[in-house]
Amino acid sequence: MMNIASANREVLIAQNICGIILKGNWKNILKHKIDSGLLTSSITTQVLSELSSYSTYGGPSLSLSFFTWTDSIPSCKHTLQSSWKMILILTKHKHFKTAHQLLDKLSQRELLSSPLVLRSLLNGVSEDPEVLSHVFSWMIIYYAKSGMISDSIEVFEQVRSCGLKPHLQACTVLLNSLVKERLTDSVWKVFKKMGKLGVVANIHLYNVLVHACSKSGDPERAEKLLSEMEEKGVFPDLFTYNTLISVYCRKGMHYEALSVQDRMERSGVAPDIVTYNSLIHGFCREGRMREATRLFREIKGVVTANHVTYTTLIDGHCRTNDIEEALRLHEVMEARGFSPGVVTYNSILRKLCEDGRIREANRLLTEMSGKKVEPDNITCNTLINAYCKIGDMVSAVKVKKKMVDSGLKLDIYSYKALIHGFCKVLEMDNAKEELFSMLEKGLSPGYSTYSWLVDGFYNQNKQDEISKLPEEFEKRGLCPDVALYRGLIRRICKLEQVDYAKVLYESMEKKGLMGDSVIYTTMAYAYWRTGKVTEASALFDIMYNRRLMVNLKLYKSLSASHAGDNVVLRFFWSHVGDRSLISKSILRDMNRSEVF
Repeated sequence: MMNIASANREVLIAQNICGIILKGNWKNILKHKIDSGLLTSSITTQVLSELSSYSTYGGPSLSLSFFTWTDSIPSCKHTLQSSWKMILILTKHKHFKTAHQLLDKLSQRELLSSPLVLRSLLNGVSEDPEVLSHVFSWMIIYYAKSGMISDSIEVFEQVRSCGLKPHLQACTVLLNSLVKERLTDSVWKVFKKMGKLGVVANIHLYNVLVHACSKSGDPERAEKLLSEMEEKGVFPDLFTYNTLISVYCRKGMHYEALSVQDRMERSGVAPDIVTYNSLIHGFCREGRMREATRLFREIKGVVTANHVTYTTLIDGHCRTNDIEEALRLHEVMEARGFSPGVVTYNSILRKLCEDGRIREANRLLTEMSGKKVEPDNITCNTLINAYCKIGDMVSAVKVKKKMVDSGLKLDIYSYKALIHGFCKVLEMDNAKEELFSMLEKGLSPGYSTYSWLVDGFYNQNKQDEISKLPEEFEKRGLCPDVALYRGLIRRICKLEQVDYAKVLYESMEKKGLMGDSVIYTTMAYAYWRTGKVTEASALFDIMYNRRLMVNLKLYKSLSASHAGDNVVLRFFWSHVGDRSLISKSILRDMNRSEVF
């Protein structure tokens, strides 16, 4: 009874407020009532709804005036309930822009994508389904464009569960955001649900789906989509064909790519420079420069080549060891009015450095500077690597300094090149400094880096320095982990110094670190090939007790590292199989390769 009385009281207050507003000059009169705490969220919502029905007084505009005015009063801020009501009123009367703006503000303030909130918003109103579809479609778009994809999907799922149909634009935006994040499986699941809701795809939505096929490298599915489009009378456009050509080119399916070009021309869609660039890039990737050059000549008089065309051809010639043709095209490119960018210069620099033509590479670098083309990480890493290969560490360090001074950050390739270079010239202290710097930046060195350090110390006859590395890690505030010991032990075993590897292994165990499959298998093989079968079997026992297995990657890696030990390897892997430390599928592959 109390609830009914309270509700009736609220209705009377709302009607009273509406009466005051309709008479005009209402703001001063209502200010006193609001200051006294009279205006609750429920009453505000009723007033907004009531005012919207008075079309002769402005209807929704009058509701919006009241909504805006009350929101400006500090003691009267709108709740989710009143804000949602205002959005629905505006949408119902086709004030879409204002409703959309208000919804965006509300989405920033409230967690509308929460399932609990969504259910209350959907169940708490008896609105026209088309109005709700409008508003929830905007929400799907808002969250998708804000990068909050899971929230966008949550709204979509709640709308779907209520039998509402989201608008085509909302579906397109949601699918496009999923494609950008490479969530291809989700794309097809959401698309299937859209179809069941009665959403009819247009060319824009189909292009998003074709783009999804491009991202996942699935030309078969793209072809099926193309057939489906034609069946439904949705005609592919330039973007559709170009995307499909790009998919085929990346897969090396050049005949199919050229067939798509032929199909697009027969359907009245003229290829553009993007079409030809994709085809040329596909041939260049495969080193098929004759076909790439033929296509380049064909486009003259059809479309105009751009800087991408020239850069692609230059890179292709560099990769096929035709640096002179690449340099000639570089000159032609500039003569045609196209300014080479950093990508163009990087292709030529890489090849010049590979060929040991460092002076010419430096001249090209000077040219870049004169043309205000800023070097990037690839430029600097190419030069650092080139100098390290010839042992010119002074020049390599200079490039490193210029790189840092220009605001570029050293990456894993920079550090690995420098460490390799210093190890090569036996400047081991500098190599260690680069290693520590690399680790402090959160980068993982990997096996090759540790193997260079091991080789460097062995070449200096300073094997004891290797065992000191974990202690040096600790002094630097770094934690010596299994990866460090794994890298060191693997290389030492490769150098047939298994007894020294054992010292490191025992040091690792004293620090409370447990070995992994790589460490145990590597050491076991090192013992095995020197005839110490008992020691190898002891390591296998540890692996068995700890349920450690040899996986396919480890099997292939160890076999490749000792490719010349065919007989020893065969007996070793057979014993590993007998000890149930390798899966049956790998054993089958191993036996099959022996047959062939």
